[in-house]
Amino acid sequence: MRESLSKKRFAVDTTFVLFFLGIDFGQSSMAFRLDSVFSALTLGMLLFVPYFLPSIEEKPDFTGWLMGRSLIAVFAVALGLMFRQSLGIVLPETFRFLPLTLVIVTAMLSCSLQFYGMIRFRLAR
Repeated sequence: MRESLSKKRFAVDTTFVLFFLGIDFGQSSMAFRLDSVFSALTLGMLLFVPYFLPSIEEKPDFTGWLMGRSLIAVFAVALGLMFRQSLGIVLPETFRFLPLTLVIVTAMLSCSLQFYGMIRFRLAR
């Protein structure tokens, strides 16, 4: 039971960052600017780089893990496109900054969790 739970928890915090960055990218993807290029590169790196973070748990199969994260990224980009269409009609225009705000908050939380995982004290065996 514990083994299946630890496989599900692998890189969950970076998945939230990937999701909100995908929404932000989908919202601003039609404006082919330099920030969209950087967002696309960051989104691409967040797909596979968290797999190589140090972890106590056993890592899942890379291809299945990457496929799951790719589906999350595609879903988030589609949600971002829908979010952009709803601005000014369903949602107020000031909500335009919400996805990037959530990216920043989840990235700070993810970073602190990753640092804690690397420097926490472990008992010697």
